Amino acid sequence: MFLENKPHAVRSRGWIEVICGSMFYGKTEEMLRRLKRAMIARQKVEVFKPSVDTRYDETAVVSHDENIFQSTPVETASQILLMVGDDVEVVGIDEAQFFDNQLINVCNQLADTGIRVIVAGLDMDFQGKPFGPIPGLLSAAEYVDKVHAICVKCGNLAQYSHRTIKNDKLVMLGEKDNYEPLCRSCFLDEMK
Repeated sequence: MFLENKPHAVRSRGWIEVICGSMFYGKTEEMLRRLKRAMIARQKVEVFKPSVDTRYDETAVVSHDENIFQSTPVETASQILLMVGDDVEVVGIDEAQFFDNQLINVCNQLADTGIRVIVAGLDMDFQGKPFGPIPGLLSAAEYVDKVHAICVKCGNLAQYSHRTIKNDKLVMLGEKDNYEPLCRSCFLDEMK
């Protein structure tokens, strides 16, 4: 469907880059850095985020360091295919963990048409389990960067996003008042 509508868009092959890890490291910041470099190279860039993510702004992608990049909020991953312009060369997708597994197919279709796809998201949920489509994207991606925050308890590298309040909902938007980065050892201590 997407490829049929864009036969002229097939250029050199695209690829998928995934930036994942725990909260509070800078996944979004790194994605925005790469998107800005693409713009410096005069590449046409579009950015998408799940419409559920309204923490900082209804439409813009905003990093914890308050860097802002205009984006298009979408309800489903498949909407991205309908909204990508014909001349787009780079697509950024933030908070990818909030999409369903259809995002894997969407990213593959975009890459197959020659688009560079940069995805940022949490690889594990607050319970330390694989989160949303990120594990599948890690398998499909040509480039993967797993980033680590610093454990707030001991100072080691943190790979877990520990929820500090009682709430069993899988998706709960929050920041430093609701989550903290922890290393494996401190995370296991908290889960006892």
